[in-house]
Amino acid sequence: MGSANNSNSAARKARIEEMRRAERSRERRNRALVVAASAVVVAGLVVGGVVLVDSRSGKKDTTASSDNGKHPGDATDKSSGDSGHFTTGKDGVRTWSGTLSRTHVTTRVTYPMHPPVGGNHNPVWADCNGDVYHQQLHDENAVHSLEHGAVWVTYTAKADKADVEALAAKVKKTPYSLMSPYENQAAPLMLSAWGRQVAVKSATDPEVNKFFADFVQGPQTPEPGASCTGGVMK
Repeated sequence: MGSANNSNSAARKARIEEMRRAERSRERRNRALVVAASAVVVAGLVVGGVVLVDSRSGKKDTTASSDNGKHPGDATDKSSGDSGHFTTGKDGVRTWSGTLSRTHVTTRVTYPMHPPVGGNHNPVWADCNGDVYHQQLHDENAVHSLEHGAVWVTYTAKADKADVEALAAKVKKTPYSLMSPYENQAAPLMLSAWGRQVAVKSATDPEVNKFFADFVQGPQTPEPGASCTGGVMK
């Protein structure tokens, strides 16, 4: 059993290292695509503006429709889109049973759990390449990191300083992880992944290593291998 676990751990580490190398190449391609896309958007806005002016000059307003013009992902949509509930396993890990939406929104989102473990989120993720933040993050950015397969460590002011420091050291050594303070949570120390969450008693709680091993780029990840850099910088 021990050799099998070591083999799985080594394979996951090798896969994560390969993903990190691929990120650099992906980011170079993304920069080129952004430049090209920007040019297209500008051209589209110019043409669209001309068409809009022409349309309004000779036609009645026809913006009303049967769905009132609202679509999933509109900037006015402040719902997480989540439905369901947590079920708790024998190991204390809570699993979200139901739907976790994945629409990009640019407004604040109201989540049914704290910290959130999924749902509609900001298009920009929080950097999660072993990043330790000393201020509370926006939920919407952190949820995007979870979508990429990150484990998010959060703590309140009631957490023991030694535990916070030990967990920060672990995060700094772990790609696809991040850490930040979070006051509105049920326990001083919590770990979250997409659709998964657990409260731990201390940094030495056996569940810490198990949660990282199971859920850093784990099978619950909606977008395995997606970037954990180039998002919201500290």
